[in-house]
Amino acid sequence: MHSIKTVHTGEGRDLSPTMNSMFLIGEMAKLFQIDIRTLRYYDQIGLFTPASVDEQTGYRYYSTEQFESLNTILYLKALNIPLKEIGQFVHNRNLDDILFLLKEQKTRTEEKIREFEQIQRRLEQRIHQIEDAARTKDHFRIRLADFPERTIIMLKQRIHHSDNLELWIRRLANSSPLKSSVFLGQVGLILSVASLAEHRFDEYDAIFLFLDADKPSRPDQIVKTIPRQTCLTIRFVGTHADAAVHYKNLLSYAEEEGYTLTDDSLEITYIDYGLTQDTSKFITEIQLPVIKH
Repeated sequence: MHSIKTVHTGEGRDLSPTMNSMFLIGEMAKLFQIDIRTLRYYDQIGLFTPASVDEQTGYRYYSTEQFESLNTILYLKALNIPLKEIGQFVHNRNLDDILFLLKEQKTRTEEKIREFEQIQRRLEQRIHQIEDAARTKDHFRIRLADFPERTIIMLKQRIHHSDNLELWIRRLANSSPLKSSVFLGQVGLILSVASLAEHRFDEYDAIFLFLDADKPSRPDQIVKTIPRQTCLTIRFVGTHADAAVHYKNLLSYAEEEGYTLTDDSLEITYIDYGLTQDTSKFITEIQLPVIKH
């Protein structure tokens, strides 16, 4: 231990502590298994200051009486309570304040849990979508598939098949009540029944995003619920710019097999530049809602 000539406390008085009850900042950090920089930062913001400071050397000294206070700070920090709120409590500790603090943090934690559960669902869905889309056995094959009720958020806008979709995705995000982070998900384009009937495949009628747990609690004019559907589908290697020939094939197949269109088509890119630079891995799917004659 270093000797102390003059020790100055935070209260403006001198004291000469016994060396057995005082600890240098490095010793304190080792005892509590925290970084020295953390203790310095706590001192800087007034959260946890040394019991005394040597005016000549600048050494910080902590007393055993401060252990309980630091334990409390570290406990509350481990509960992810903001340092500002911890500081307000430790300088004026009472039961009402600690109960309020813990209940507030419990509420915040429950909200975080819900957020992480949503993230987990998105991850599971995205992993499944990518793995499923990457399988080559179903590419270029027309299938009949049933889809459950789905919710989308959409922006009605004429979009040419050669347009860069990033601008339209941003506009969709800005017009939405949802967080922009959800737009990292599954974006698609819509061709209206009228466009399909006219065989107009070079210009889309809307851009959309599938919603899951992010569905707004209140109705919104750009949110649409798609009822359960039976669709003729086809997956192909390529992007929206390559879709026209596959629309023709789908419509020809529908006519030959006695199917009638019941709603707008959905065109979804599962794998694109956002996931890989290898264009041979790009996968897009067209879903054509139909009913049998």
